[in-house]
Amino acid sequence: MNFVYPTFAIIGLASLLIPIIIHLFNFRRFKKVYFTNVKFLKEVKQERATRNRLRHLLVLLTRMLALAFLALAFAQPYLPKDEEKEEVIQGAKAVSIFVDNSFSMNASSDEVSLFEKAKRKATEIVEAYAVNPENKFQLLTNDFKGKHQRLLDKDEFLTYLEEVEVTPNVRQLSDVVARQKQALEYADTEWKNLFLVSDFQKNIVDVEEEKDTTVQLFFVPLQSPNKQNVFIDSVWFAAPVRTLNESNKLMVRIRNAGDDAVAKSRLALRINNQTKALTDFNVPPNKSIVDTLNFSINQGGWHNAELNVEDTQINFDDTYYFTFEVAEKINVLSIHQGKASPYLKALFANESNFNHQTQSINQLDYAKLPKNQLIILDQLPKISTGLSADLQRYVREGGSLLVFPNDNMDMASYNSMLKALRTNTYTGKNYNEQRVKNLNLKQEVFSGVFDRMPKNTDLPFVSTGFDMTQYSNRREQVLMRFMGGKSCLSKYNVEKGKVYLAAFSLNTANSNVPSHAVFVPMVYKIALVSVKGGRIAYTIGGNERIEIPNKTDKKESAFKLKGKGDEFIPGQKIMGSRLLLSINDQLKEAGIYQLYMEAKKPLSYFGFNFNRKESFLNYFNLSELKEKYNFPNVTFLESANLEIEVGQIERGVVLWKICLLLALAFLLLEILLLRFWRV
Repeated sequence: MNFVYPTFAIIGLASLLIPIIIHLFNFRRFKKVYFTNVKFLKEVKQERATRNRLRHLLVLLTRMLALAFLALAFAQPYLPKDEEKEEVIQGAKAVSIFVDNSFSMNASSDEVSLFEKAKRKATEIVEAYAVNPENKFQLLTNDFKGKHQRLLDKDEFLTYLEEVEVTPNVRQLSDVVARQKQALEYADTEWKNLFLVSDFQKNIVDVEEEKDTTVQLFFVPLQSPNKQNVFIDSVWFAAPVRTLNESNKLMVRIRNAGDDAVAKSRLALRINNQTKALTDFNVPPNKSIVDTLNFSINQGGWHNAELNVEDTQINFDDTYYFTFEVAEKINVLSIHQGKASPYLKALFANESNFNHQTQSINQLDYAKLPKNQLIILDQLPKISTGLSADLQRYVREGGSLLVFPNDNMDMASYNSMLKALRTNTYTGKNYNEQRVKNLNLKQEVFSGVFDRMPKNTDLPFVSTGFDMTQYSNRREQVLMRFMGGKSCLSKYNVEKGKVYLAAFSLNTANSNVPSHAVFVPMVYKIALVSVKGGRIAYTIGGNERIEIPNKTDKKESAFKLKGKGDEFIPGQKIMGSRLLLSINDQLKEAGIYQLYMEAKKPLSYFGFNFNRKESFLNYFNLSELKEKYNFPNVTFLESANLEIEVGQIERGVVLWKICLLLALAFLLLEILLLRFWRV
C-alpha cells in the first residue's frame, strides 16, 4: 500500500498520542465517596474500578482508531493497479480522446451501435479525470475538424461529444495519433494520455511504438459479434464507350465481408429512375464475385445510374452511384489534299452514330479541331508546322489521331510531328509484299470484333508500304503485325490522347487493306474508342480532383455542384480546354451531383460514393492487439466501466473512502460506548 500524501499519515499517526495523554490524565482524577461500611465500600470500589478501566481502554482504542483512519484518509492510501508501478503520477494531465465515428461503427452490439458505445466510453474516461479540475481534454474524430484541435474542460468536451455524428471520412490511426500529439504539444502539462476508442479495423491500424515516455497510449477496442456485410465494391463498363441502341455490358464486383455465405440476394440497376436490370447472386463468405448486367440506351446525353444490393446489417455501401454520357454523334474529321479517300467516305456514309466531315488542308478551320473526337490524316503529302503544332496540342489534350501516310509523302515533315509526340517514326519505303500475320484481339480496337480468330484466315497484305522504327521506349502497342515482325498498325498513348500510326496508304494499288473486310470494323472501332467516357464514379473523402472538358466560354462565373440537398462551389481552375475541380471535404452525402453555371443547364453529372474501406469487417481482436502492440506505454482497456478502470490506473485502487468510513464507524462506536455503558 502506498500514499499519495505520506506526510499526512506521519502527522496523523503522531497525533494518536493526544487521546493517550487525555486518558492517562483522566485515570488520575479521584472522587470522594462517603459510606458507613468500609468493607462494602472496598468491594464496590474494586468492582467499579475494573469495569471503568475496561470502558476507558475501549473508548481509548476507538478514539485512536478513528483518528488513525482519519489521518489515513487525508494521506489517500492506494494499492497500485500495476504491480510494477510504484507511485501515482501527480499533477494535471492533458487527455486526448479519439472517438471513431466511421461507418463501420454503425454495427450493432447488444442492440446498441458501436458508435453510441464509443461516446459512452469517452464520457466515462472524462469522468475519471474530472476529479482534477486542472485536467484538460481534446475530442478528436475522423472529421479532423478545426474546432477539435483545442483543449476543453469537462463540460465543453461533453457538449462537443453530443454533436458528433457518423461520417464517411476514414483516417489511419497513425494520422490520428499524430494529430492528438499535435493538439497536446502546447498543453501546460507534463503528462499526455491518448485514448483510441475504435473497432480497430486492420486496414486503419498502423500505429508505431511511441518513444516519448510522457505519452501514454490507451486502446479501447469495441467490436460487434455480428460480422456480416455484403456490398458493391466497384463498377466498370466492359467497353470504353457506350453506344446507342446496342447492348452495353456493365461489370459489378460484389463482395461478401461476412463469415456466412450470401445466397439468392438481389442486385438491381436503375438508370434515370427506371429499372433496367435485375439479377440474383450468391457470394461465398469472405469472397467476391463479378456479375454482368446488360442494358441498352435509346437516347444520347447524360445518364444517372445506381446499383442496389439487399443487406440487413451495414447499409451505407448497399448503393453505388455512377454516371455516364452517351454521345449522340461522334465527330470525325478527315483532312486531305486533293481528293479524299472514297473508302473513308463509304465507311461513314450510312452510319447515324457518326458526324463525318472531310476538309481540304487548304480550307481547314484550325479552331474547330478540338471539337472532333477523331482526326484522320488522309494521305497528306506534307504536314505543315502550323498543322503539326495544332495536332500535337489536340492529342495531348485528349484527342485521337489516325495517320494514313501518302505514298509520296514528305517523310521529314511527318517525322517531325511524330518525334514531338514521342512515337516511332517512318524510316523509308518497303517494296516487298508483306502479309499481316495476326490481329491483337486483346486491344480495344479489335476486342469483340471476332469471337475467335480461325487458323489460316485471309488477312490483308501490303505490297508497298513503310518501315518504322521499333524503339521500346515509345510504348508501342501493335494492333496488326506483319509476318516478319514489323508493325502494320500501332497505337500510342500520348498524355491524354492516342495516336494510331499505319504503315500503309489507302491506295489499293499498293495494299488491299482499305478494301479488306477488316478495314471497316477497324476504323469504326478506332472512332468509337476515341470518345472520352471519363470516370463514372468518385469517392467521398478522397480529396478527389476531377478533370473534364471545359464546355463553356464564360470565365467570370463560378461552377457549382448540387446534389439532392447540398449545393456548394468546388475549387476550380481552367487550363486551356480542361476544367479542374477540387472537392476536398465538401461532400458529406453519397449520390448524383450536377455541375452547372446556370441551374437549368447542367454541364456534367458525377456519381459520388462512400469509401469502401469501412465495408471490410476485418478487426483486430483484443489478443491480436496485445500481441501486435506489446509496448511499455500502451495500455488496453476492456472494463465495462472505464471510469473505474481509468481511475484505478491513474490513482490505483483508492482506499481513502474506506478509511473515512472506518473513522466514522469508530467514532460512532465511541459514542455508543459512552452513552450506553454506564459505570
